[in-house]
Amino acid sequence: MLAEFPLQQIIDEEGNIVNHSYKEQITKELALSLYRNMKRIRMFDRKAISLQRQGRLGTYPPFEGQEAAQVGSALALKDHDWLFPTYRDHGATLTFGIDMHRLFLYWQGRLEGLVPPDNKRIFPPAVPIATQIPHAAGAAWAEKKKNSSAAAIVYFGDGATSEGDFHEGLNFASVFQVPLVLFNQNNQIAISVPIEKQMNSKTIAQKGIAYEIPSVRIDGNDAFCVYFETKKALTAARQGNGPTLIEAVTWRYGAHTTADDPSRYRDQDKSREKPDPIERVEKCMKHAGYWDEHAITLMNKEIETEIETAVMKMEKAAPPSVDDLFDYTYHHLPDSLSRQKQQFKDFLRGVNYEHH
Repeated sequence: MLAEFPLQQIIDEEGNIVNHSYKEQITKELALSLYRNMKRIRMFDRKAISLQRQGRLGTYPPFEGQEAAQVGSALALKDHDWLFPTYRDHGATLTFGIDMHRLFLYWQGRLEGLVPPDNKRIFPPAVPIATQIPHAAGAAWAEKKKNSSAAAIVYFGDGATSEGDFHEGLNFASVFQVPLVLFNQNNQIAISVPIEKQMNSKTIAQKGIAYEIPSVRIDGNDAFCVYFETKKALTAARQGNGPTLIEAVTWRYGAHTTADDPSRYRDQDKSREKPDPIERVEKCMKHAGYWDEHAITLMNKEIETEIETAVMKMEKAAPPSVDDLFDYTYHHLPDSLSRQKQQFKDFLRGVNYEHH
Protein backbone atom coordinates (compact mmCIF):
# COMPACT_ATOMS: atom_id res chain seq x y z
CA MET A 1 0.00 0.00 0.00
CA LEU A 2 2.98 2.33 0.36
CA ALA A 3 3.38 2.21 -3.42
CA GLU A 4 -0.32 2.89 -3.89
CA PHE A 5 -0.21 5.90 -1.52
CA PRO A 6 3.19 7.55 -2.02
CA LEU A 7 4.10 10.48 0.21
CA GLN A 8 3.18 13.66 -1.70
CA GLN A 9 5.56 16.59 -1.33
CA ILE A 10 6.00 20.06 -2.84
CA ILE A 11 9.12 21.27 -1.02
CA ASP A 12 11.76 19.01 0.50
CA GLU A 13 13.44 19.30 3.89
CA GLU A 14 15.88 21.90 2.53
CA GLY A 15 13.10 24.09 1.18
CA ASN A 16 13.70 23.17 -2.46
CA ILE A 17 10.68 22.88 -4.75
CA VAL A 18 10.40 19.25 -5.88
CA ASN A 19 6.96 19.46 -7.52
CA HIS A 20 7.42 22.23 -10.07
CA SER A 21 3.78 22.25 -11.14
CA TYR A 22 3.16 24.38 -8.03
CA LYS A 23 6.10 26.74 -8.56
CA GLU A 24 3.99 29.67 -9.74
CA GLN A 25 1.53 29.20 -6.89
CA ILE A 26 4.18 29.49 -4.17
CA THR A 27 3.86 33.25 -3.91
CA LYS A 28 5.52 35.54 -1.40
CA GLU A 29 2.12 36.30 0.13
CA LEU A 30 1.31 32.61 0.67
CA ALA A 31 4.78 31.76 2.00
CA LEU A 32 4.70 34.64 4.46
CA SER A 33 1.17 33.77 5.61
CA LEU A 34 2.16 30.16 6.28
CA TYR A 35 5.37 31.21 8.02
CA ARG A 36 3.74 33.86 10.20
CA ASN A 37 0.91 31.59 11.32
CA MET A 38 3.29 28.74 12.08
CA LYS A 39 5.56 30.98 14.15
CA ARG A 40 2.52 32.44 15.92
CA ILE A 41 1.12 29.09 17.01
CA ARG A 42 4.54 27.77 18.07
CA MET A 43 5.12 30.83 20.24
CA PHE A 44 1.62 30.37 21.68
CA ASP A 45 2.34 26.70 22.33
CA ARG A 46 5.58 27.40 24.18
CA LYS A 47 3.93 30.14 26.22
CA ALA A 48 1.11 27.79 27.19
CA ILE A 49 3.58 25.17 28.41
CA SER A 50 5.36 27.84 30.47
CA LEU A 51 2.06 29.00 31.98
CA GLN A 52 1.12 25.42 32.85
CA ARG A 53 4.45 24.87 34.60
CA GLN A 54 3.77 28.03 36.63
CA GLY A 55 0.34 26.75 37.66
CA ARG A 56 -1.50 29.38 35.61
CA LEU A 57 -3.02 26.84 33.16
CA GLY A 58 -4.24 23.28 33.61
CA THR A 59 -2.86 20.20 31.88
CA TYR A 60 -1.94 21.15 28.32
CA PRO A 61 -1.26 19.08 25.13
CA PRO A 62 1.66 20.53 23.12
CA PHE A 63 1.65 20.35 19.32
CA GLU A 64 5.15 21.59 18.44
CA GLY A 65 6.28 19.84 15.27
CA GLN A 66 2.77 19.72 13.79
CA GLU A 67 2.53 23.41 12.81
CA ALA A 68 2.60 22.82 9.05
CA ALA A 69 -0.24 20.29 9.24
CA GLN A 70 -2.45 22.57 11.31
CA VAL A 71 -1.73 25.90 9.63
CA GLY A 72 -1.65 24.61 6.06
CA SER A 73 -5.03 22.92 6.43
CA ALA A 74 -6.78 25.70 8.36
CA LEU A 75 -5.62 28.40 5.91
CA ALA A 76 -7.35 26.49 3.11
CA LEU A 77 -10.76 26.96 4.75
CA LYS A 78 -13.31 29.64 3.94
CA ASP A 79 -14.91 31.72 6.67
CA HIS A 80 -18.25 29.88 6.56
CA ASP A 81 -16.72 26.39 6.77
CA TRP A 82 -16.82 24.12 9.83
CA LEU A 83 -13.76 23.11 11.86
CA PHE A 84 -13.90 20.13 14.21
CA PRO A 85 -10.72 19.95 16.33
CA THR A 86 -9.24 17.48 18.77
CA TYR A 87 -7.68 18.60 22.04
CA ARG A 88 -4.35 19.13 20.19
CA ASP A 89 -5.60 21.30 17.32
CA HIS A 90 -5.58 24.72 18.97
CA GLY A 91 -3.00 25.74 16.35
CA ALA A 92 -5.63 25.13 13.67
CA THR A 93 -8.34 26.98 15.60
CA LEU A 94 -6.01 29.95 16.18
CA THR A 95 -5.25 30.04 12.46
CA PHE A 96 -8.96 29.84 11.61
CA GLY A 97 -9.79 32.75 13.91
CA ILE A 98 -10.50 31.78 17.52
CA ASP A 99 -9.60 34.51 20.01
CA MET A 100 -6.26 33.77 21.66
CA HIS A 101 -7.31 34.83 25.16
CA ARG A 102 -10.32 32.51 24.94
CA LEU A 103 -8.01 29.66 24.07
CA PHE A 104 -5.97 30.39 27.19
CA LEU A 105 -9.22 30.45 29.17
CA TYR A 106 -10.12 27.03 27.77
CA TRP A 107 -6.89 25.58 29.17
CA GLN A 108 -7.83 27.10 32.51
CA GLY A 109 -10.95 24.97 32.36
CA ARG A 110 -13.20 27.93 31.63
CA LEU A 111 -16.51 27.65 29.79
CA GLU A 112 -15.79 30.90 27.93
CA GLY A 113 -12.91 29.20 26.18
CA LEU A 114 -15.36 27.11 24.16
CA VAL A 115 -17.04 30.11 22.54
CA PRO A 116 -15.79 30.96 19.01
CA PRO A 117 -16.25 34.36 17.34
CA ASP A 118 -19.77 34.91 16.00
CA ASN A 119 -18.63 34.51 12.40
CA LYS A 120 -16.70 31.24 12.94
CA ARG A 121 -18.00 27.69 13.06
CA ILE A 122 -15.52 26.05 15.42
CA PHE A 123 -16.75 23.01 17.33
CA PRO A 124 -15.56 22.56 20.94
CA PRO A 125 -12.35 20.48 21.12
CA ALA A 126 -13.03 16.75 21.35
CA VAL A 127 -11.13 15.10 24.19
CA PRO A 128 -12.74 11.64 23.77
CA ILE A 129 -10.92 10.02 20.87
CA ALA A 130 -12.66 10.15 17.45
CA THR A 131 -16.09 11.29 18.70
CA GLN A 132 -15.84 14.45 16.60
CA ILE A 133 -15.76 12.50 13.31
CA PRO A 134 -19.47 11.51 13.23
CA HIS A 135 -20.33 15.03 14.44
CA ALA A 136 -18.42 16.53 11.52
CA ALA A 137 -20.05 14.14 9.06
CA GLY A 138 -23.45 15.19 10.39
CA ALA A 139 -22.67 18.90 10.09
CA ALA A 140 -21.41 18.41 6.54
CA TRP A 141 -24.58 16.48 5.69
CA ALA A 142 -26.68 19.37 7.03
CA GLU A 143 -24.80 21.81 4.79
CA LYS A 144 -25.42 19.54 1.82
CA LYS A 145 -29.15 19.36 2.57
CA LYS A 146 -29.25 23.17 2.76
CA ASN A 147 -27.51 23.37 -0.65
CA SER A 148 -24.88 25.62 0.91
CA SER A 149 -21.30 25.98 -0.32
CA ALA A 150 -19.87 25.31 3.14
CA ALA A 151 -17.63 22.31 3.81
CA ALA A 152 -16.24 20.82 7.00
CA ILE A 153 -12.84 19.63 8.11
CA VAL A 154 -12.32 17.23 10.99
CA TYR A 155 -8.97 16.58 12.64
CA PHE A 156 -7.91 13.32 14.29
CA GLY A 157 -4.75 11.42 15.14
CA ASP A 158 -3.47 7.99 14.20
CA GLY A 159 -4.87 6.49 17.40
CA ALA A 160 -8.38 7.59 16.42
CA THR A 161 -8.37 5.21 13.46
CA SER A 162 -8.65 2.31 15.94
CA GLU A 163 -11.94 3.66 17.26
CA GLY A 164 -15.40 2.72 16.03
CA ASP A 165 -16.35 6.39 15.61
CA PHE A 166 -13.71 6.71 12.89
CA HIS A 167 -15.26 3.91 10.81
CA GLU A 168 -18.83 5.02 11.48
CA GLY A 169 -17.94 8.58 10.47
CA LEU A 170 -16.25 7.46 7.26
CA ASN A 171 -19.13 5.17 6.37
CA PHE A 172 -21.73 7.90 6.94
CA ALA A 173 -19.68 10.44 4.99
CA SER A 174 -19.30 8.02 2.11
CA VAL A 175 -22.92 6.86 1.97
CA PHE A 176 -24.28 10.41 1.94
CA GLN A 177 -21.36 11.91 -0.02
CA VAL A 178 -21.03 14.80 2.38
CA PRO A 179 -18.68 17.79 1.86
CA LEU A 180 -16.09 16.72 4.44
CA VAL A 181 -12.30 16.62 4.64
CA LEU A 182 -11.11 13.95 7.04
CA PHE A 183 -7.72 15.29 8.09
CA ASN A 184 -5.53 12.77 9.86
CA GLN A 185 -2.40 14.05 11.59
CA ASN A 186 -0.34 10.91 11.78
CA ASN A 187 2.23 11.94 14.37
CA GLN A 188 3.19 8.26 14.58
CA ILE A 189 2.48 7.77 18.24
CA ALA A 190 -0.82 7.50 20.17
CA ILE A 191 0.19 8.72 23.65
CA SER A 192 2.98 6.16 24.15
CA VAL A 193 1.99 3.54 21.55
CA PRO A 194 3.92 3.69 18.24
CA ILE A 195 1.92 3.31 15.05
CA GLU A 196 3.34 -0.14 14.25
CA LYS A 197 1.63 -1.38 17.44
CA GLN A 198 -1.50 0.64 16.72
CA MET A 199 -2.32 -0.98 13.38
CA ASN A 200 -1.13 -3.55 10.87
CA SER A 201 -1.98 -1.35 7.87
CA LYS A 202 0.97 0.23 6.09
CA THR A 203 -0.83 3.58 5.74
CA ILE A 204 -3.84 5.37 7.17
CA ALA A 205 -4.75 6.64 3.69
CA GLN A 206 -5.60 3.10 2.56
CA LYS A 207 -8.40 2.93 5.12
CA GLY A 208 -10.50 5.07 2.78
CA ILE A 209 -10.58 2.28 0.17
CA ALA A 210 -13.23 0.26 2.03
CA TYR A 211 -15.54 3.27 1.96
CA GLU A 212 -14.79 4.38 -1.63
CA ILE A 213 -13.37 7.62 -0.26
CA PRO A 214 -10.57 9.24 -2.28
CA SER A 215 -7.43 9.32 -0.15
CA VAL A 216 -4.02 10.93 -0.28
CA ARG A 217 -0.88 10.59 1.84
CA ILE A 218 1.13 13.78 2.21
CA ASP A 219 4.20 15.12 3.96
CA GLY A 220 2.51 16.79 6.92
CA ASN A 221 5.62 18.88 7.60
CA ASP A 222 5.45 20.47 4.13
CA ALA A 223 3.13 23.42 4.70
CA PHE A 224 2.67 24.06 0.98
CA CYS A 225 1.67 20.48 0.25
CA VAL A 226 -0.77 20.50 3.18
CA TYR A 227 -2.32 23.76 2.00
CA PHE A 228 -2.77 22.79 -1.65
CA GLU A 229 -3.99 19.23 -0.99
CA THR A 230 -6.50 20.44 1.60
CA LYS A 231 -7.69 23.16 -0.74
CA LYS A 232 -8.10 20.58 -3.51
CA ALA A 233 -10.15 18.33 -1.19
CA LEU A 234 -12.34 21.24 -0.06
CA THR A 235 -12.98 22.23 -3.69
CA ALA A 236 -14.05 18.67 -4.49
CA ALA A 237 -16.35 18.72 -1.45
CA ARG A 238 -17.99 21.99 -2.51
CA GLN A 239 -18.53 20.63 -6.02
CA GLY A 240 -20.54 17.71 -4.65
CA ASN A 241 -17.83 15.08 -5.02
CA GLY A 242 -18.04 13.91 -1.43
CA PRO A 243 -15.41 13.41 1.27
CA THR A 244 -11.63 13.05 1.05
CA LEU A 245 -9.31 11.36 3.54
CA ILE A 246 -5.93 13.06 3.98
CA GLU A 247 -3.13 11.38 5.90
CA ALA A 248 -0.61 14.05 6.88
CA VAL A 249 2.53 12.31 8.14
CA THR A 250 4.05 14.51 10.83
CA TRP A 251 5.69 14.33 14.26
CA ARG A 252 5.18 15.86 17.70
CA TYR A 253 8.43 16.84 19.34
CA GLY A 254 7.25 16.96 22.90
CA ALA A 255 5.06 15.13 25.36
CA HIS A 256 1.53 13.89 24.78
CA THR A 257 0.48 16.36 27.50
CA THR A 258 2.26 18.24 30.25
CA ALA A 259 1.33 15.31 32.53
CA ASP A 260 3.36 12.92 30.35
CA ASP A 261 7.03 11.92 30.37
CA PRO A 262 7.89 10.99 26.74
CA SER A 263 11.43 9.93 27.69
CA ARG A 264 9.89 6.77 29.15
CA TYR A 265 8.84 5.49 25.73
CA ARG A 266 11.07 7.20 23.13
CA ASP A 267 14.47 8.85 22.71
CA GLN A 268 13.80 12.58 23.04
CA ASP A 269 17.19 13.56 21.59
CA LYS A 270 16.37 11.66 18.39
CA SER A 271 12.87 13.11 18.44
CA ARG A 272 14.30 16.62 18.21
CA GLU A 273 16.39 15.60 15.20
CA LYS A 274 13.23 15.40 13.07
CA PRO A 275 13.09 18.14 10.38
CA ASP A 276 11.48 21.35 11.58
CA PRO A 277 8.45 22.39 9.47
CA ILE A 278 8.97 26.09 10.19
CA GLU A 279 12.63 26.00 9.18
CA ARG A 280 11.59 24.31 5.93
CA VAL A 281 9.37 27.26 4.95
CA GLU A 282 12.10 29.67 6.01
CA LYS A 283 14.60 27.94 3.72
CA CYS A 284 12.09 28.01 0.86
CA MET A 285 11.55 31.74 1.35
CA LYS A 286 15.28 32.38 1.31
CA HIS A 287 15.70 30.34 -1.90
CA ALA A 288 12.92 32.39 -3.53
CA GLY A 289 14.25 35.76 -2.31
CA TYR A 290 11.20 36.34 -0.11
CA TRP A 291 13.10 36.54 3.21
CA ASP A 292 13.30 39.94 4.92
CA GLU A 293 15.15 39.75 8.26
CA HIS A 294 13.91 43.13 9.47
CA ALA A 295 10.28 42.33 8.64
CA ILE A 296 10.55 38.94 10.38
CA THR A 297 11.97 40.58 13.52
CA LEU A 298 9.05 43.01 13.59
CA MET A 299 6.64 40.14 13.01
CA ASN A 300 8.03 38.20 15.99
CA LYS A 301 7.69 41.25 18.23
CA GLU A 302 4.06 41.70 17.12
CA ILE A 303 3.31 38.08 17.96
CA GLU A 304 4.98 38.39 21.37
CA THR A 305 2.85 41.44 22.11
CA GLU A 306 -0.31 39.64 21.00
CA ILE A 307 0.46 36.69 23.26
CA GLU A 308 1.27 38.81 26.32
CA THR A 309 -1.89 40.85 25.75
CA ALA A 310 -3.94 37.64 25.56
CA VAL A 311 -2.39 36.37 28.81
CA MET A 312 -3.23 39.62 30.60
CA LYS A 313 -6.78 39.50 29.24
CA MET A 314 -7.13 35.89 30.44
CA GLU A 315 -5.95 36.79 33.93
CA LYS A 316 -8.23 39.83 34.15
CA ALA A 317 -11.29 37.76 33.28
CA ALA A 318 -14.06 37.68 35.88
CA PRO A 319 -13.93 34.67 38.23
CA PRO A 320 -15.80 31.62 36.90
CA SER A 321 -19.36 31.09 38.04
CA VAL A 322 -20.41 28.08 40.11
CA ASP A 323 -23.48 27.95 37.87
CA ASP A 324 -21.30 26.76 34.99
CA LEU A 325 -20.77 23.43 36.77
CA PHE A 326 -24.49 22.72 37.00
CA ASP A 327 -26.57 24.61 34.45
CA TYR A 328 -25.80 23.03 31.07
CA THR A 329 -26.79 19.39 31.40
CA TYR A 330 -30.47 19.45 32.40
CA HIS A 331 -33.27 21.72 31.19
CA HIS A 332 -34.66 21.61 34.74
CA LEU A 333 -32.01 20.94 37.36
CA PRO A 334 -32.94 17.97 39.63
CA ASP A 335 -33.51 18.82 43.30
CA SER A 336 -30.41 16.88 44.38
CA LEU A 337 -28.17 18.95 42.10
CA SER A 338 -29.94 22.16 43.08
CA ARG A 339 -29.07 21.42 46.72
CA GLN A 340 -25.46 20.66 45.80
CA LYS A 341 -25.26 23.89 43.85
CA GLN A 342 -26.52 25.92 46.79
CA GLN A 343 -24.20 24.13 49.22
CA PHE A 344 -21.24 24.88 46.96
CA LYS A 345 -22.19 28.55 46.81
CA ASP A 346 -22.55 28.65 50.58
CA PHE A 347 -19.14 27.01 50.97
CA LEU A 348 -17.52 29.64 48.76
CA ARG A 349 -19.17 32.37 50.84
CA GLY A 350 -17.81 30.80 54.01
CA VAL A 351 -21.12 29.53 55.32
CA ASN A 352 -20.50 26.71 57.79
CA TYR A 353 -23.29 24.20 58.25
CA GLU A 354 -23.51 20.46 58.71
CA HIS A 355 -24.07 18.41 55.56
CA HIS A 356 -27.03 16.00 55.74
